[in-house]
Amino acid sequence: MAMRAAATAAISANSRMGRGLSALFSSSSFPFNLPQAKVEKPPPAEPSTNLFVSGLSKRTTTEGLRDAFAKFGEVVHAKVVTDRVSGYSKGFGFVQYATIEHAEAGIKGMDGQFCL
Repeated sequence: MAMRAAATAAISANSRMGRGLSALFSSSSFPFNLPQAKVEKPPPAEPSTNLFVSGLSKRTTTEGLRDAFAKFGEVVHAKVVTDRVSGYSKGFGFVQYATIEHAEAGIKGMDGQFCL
């Protein structure tokens, strides 16, 4: 009889501990409040004539990039970043326009377009 009482007490203690752990880890009864950090939006970037272009095909050349963006204004400089070993494009490059207005037209005109 004493053994049965001890086993029953151990089972009831385990069940209470299980509820206690779940209560401890539930979000409503967490013992302390985590600090709420306010995330401020960064200020908008200043307009620039230098554009970063990504999503290029590995076959894209500097001349192809220049020709594609020249439709929207005077391109001062264009460069496709290439792999030193293979010579293929790494998928990104840079275009510099003469004026901010041309750069904005280039962004609007080429956004989402395919460029060789």
